[in-house]
Amino acid sequence: MLILLIIVLASAFAVVTSAHQTRVQYARLQQMEREHDQLQTVWSRLLLEESTWSAPSRIEELARDKLEMHVPDVGDTKVIRP
Repeated sequence: MLILLIIVLASAFAVVTSAHQTRVQYARLQQMEREHDQLQTVWSRLLLEESTWSAPSRIEELARDKLEMHVPDVGDTKVIRP
């Protein structure tokens, strides 16, 4: 009878431990999903910022204003054929 009682108590302890670990891991999963969502939002903002900074019109404006570059006239270009 004593052995049966010890086995039942050990089984009950295992169930309680398993339930606790499940709750802990589920809480961790929820935290990681929140972090994933936040990182996804940051990534989307960074992609939008990158597309804004690399827009062709912005690059052309910077080249014209800061580097004093300009689009060559048709008469200034030469076509070289192989």
